Amino acid sequence: MRSEETRPLLELQKAGTDSRRVVHIGTLTIGASRPVLIAGPCSVEPGYVAQASVLAETGVDGLRAGVFKPRTHPDSFQGMGLEALPLLAEARRLTGLPLISEVMSPTEAEAIGDHVDGFQVGARNMQNYRLLEALGDLGRPVILKRGLSATIDEWVASSEYLRKRGNDNVVLCERGIRTFETRTRNTLDVSAVVVARELTDLPVIVDPSHAAGRREWVPALARAALAVGADGLLVEAHPTPAEAWSDGAQTIDLAALADLAELVLDSRLPGLRVV
Repeated sequence: MRSEETRPLLELQKAGTDSRRVVHIGTLTIGASRPVLIAGPCSVEPGYVAQASVLAETGVDGLRAGVFKPRTHPDSFQGMGLEALPLLAEARRLTGLPLISEVMSPTEAEAIGDHVDGFQVGARNMQNYRLLEALGDLGRPVILKRGLSATIDEWVASSEYLRKRGNDNVVLCERGIRTFETRTRNTLDVSAVVVARELTDLPVIVDPSHAAGRREWVPALARAALAVGADGLLVEAHPTPAEAWSDGAQTIDLAALADLAELVLDSRLPGLRVV
């Protein structure tokens, strides 16, 4: 998509720091002066309540939990589906933390809406315009991931499908794009954080897990994201990553998550964050 085609949609460009939008997802505030840390396993498992409890003890600000999983191969684990809802409810009750889950259709959003504080739109659905319009009508907070091959303008333009329906509770999430590089799962585009923050007043967070594809690289990419002014991190974490039902290779353990929580906490101090 040529930039001049999207330009009419991007009237919020070059918004000053004081004009930036703050999005509330339950008790979680994204886009204020302090970055946030959202973490959890790729998908909900039978032991999710216990997992969420120990993850909460590391100092995370919010939880992620996949109920419906869009997998590359149809024989891969597709998520627990509606069987996961009681686990979500109990995890929210025990931890008091806001919970975010991915949806792929308006029907899924309606089904889990009472059990989560916000929705995630994955990379493969970034341009699923009927889904975006439906979520816009619901008015609930949405984390919108950048598509694998989407330009920054296309990504921001997709957010306008939500906003045109009256939903300004949108958070952009850079999660890596597809390039010729094969060592990493995707290529983290840290420049997208800087540019997106110039084009729109929406908060911008980063998912270093899907960019890296390997857990040992996640902390370094997280540092890079915070250095360029990301409003937070969305990380896959599990008490025992090797036993995770999906994406175990890119999932960090509790010790690494605690280190990330400390890193995020340190970056909240004056003078330690680029904005």
